Amino acid sequence: MAYAEAIVAHGLPPGILMIDDNWHEDYGTLAFHQGRFPDPKAMNDRLHELGFRVMLWVCPFISPDGEVFRFLRKQAYLLRSADGKPVVREWWNGFSGILDGTNPEAMSWFLRELERLIETYGVDGFKLDAGDPQYYKPDDIRARPVTPNDQSEAWARLGLQFAFNEYRACWKLEGQPLVQRLSDKNHSWGLDGLASLIPNGLAQGIIGYAFNCPDMVGGGQYEELIRSDFQVDGELFVRYAQCSALFPMMQFSTAPWRVLDEPNLTWCIEAAKLHCRMGPEIAELARYASKTGEPIMRHMSYVFPEAFQAAMVPPNIRLQFC
Repeated sequence: MAYAEAIVAHGLPPGILMIDDNWHEDYGTLAFHQGRFPDPKAMNDRLHELGFRVMLWVCPFISPDGEVFRFLRKQAYLLRSADGKPVVREWWNGFSGILDGTNPEAMSWFLRELERLIETYGVDGFKLDAGDPQYYKPDDIRARPVTPNDQSEAWARLGLQFAFNEYRACWKLEGQPLVQRLSDKNHSWGLDGLASLIPNGLAQGIIGYAFNCPDMVGGGQYEELIRSDFQVDGELFVRYAQCSALFPMMQFSTAPWRVLDEPNLTWCIEAAKLHCRMGPEIAELARYASKTGEPIMRHMSYVFPEAFQAAMVPPNIRLQFC
């Protein structure tokens, strides 16, 4: 609540407030942690009063030592190894079982859990994280034979049930109303950070994922942010914000007023306000993309193919664009 109120107090517009990993009990136990969130319904009501929409982080991993894991194992809702035992696989937050996306009953169970959070607490949507193909193996035992990419697709299709969703891994869902965030970036000027945003965003749009979003302003690569020698480059942080402002969406994670001096904070807030001023035009482009599949962010050569042809092709060669 202090974070949300500080957003408004610093002149930033309320948008979507995403409550990240660890709002819950064990992975798979989709209940607010009572020690961290003593009254989640009142919290969400207050966030709505401030003008925010609220999304929760969820993933397909299940902590292997809890009641939910035992229930899902009994129902055969988890991926299994050749010996018939549930897979327990390493991911960035430890070792967990994995929900079987090819099992319709398993996915219906998970969907009901998400709908319960909406009905009980007034949650608006979900960041459905992970689901990357590398967390699935071709020899996993599942309800029906699929590839790891197919498991990624099954996880992503869950988001079609919710008006507010976010992903960073998808497969064969071009043109669908799914928000795609770029993968986590470093706090860097280079191609592992700021310099990657525009080329990656353009590529995302041209392959059919028009509703895209850069990584968090300043870079959201968690392992880098918690390094003991990590220091924020104020100008880099501002340039991240300015670049993100003309994406269809922009996201903050690190609170800019905590890490920036007053001049850089002013520039950062101005970038967020620019995004808002561009809102009607971005919304119109989003509506157009929903009908045509065309990207919102576009290469210059996509918009002006004749100019590109004239600049790149010798005059004695003619090209016809289909």
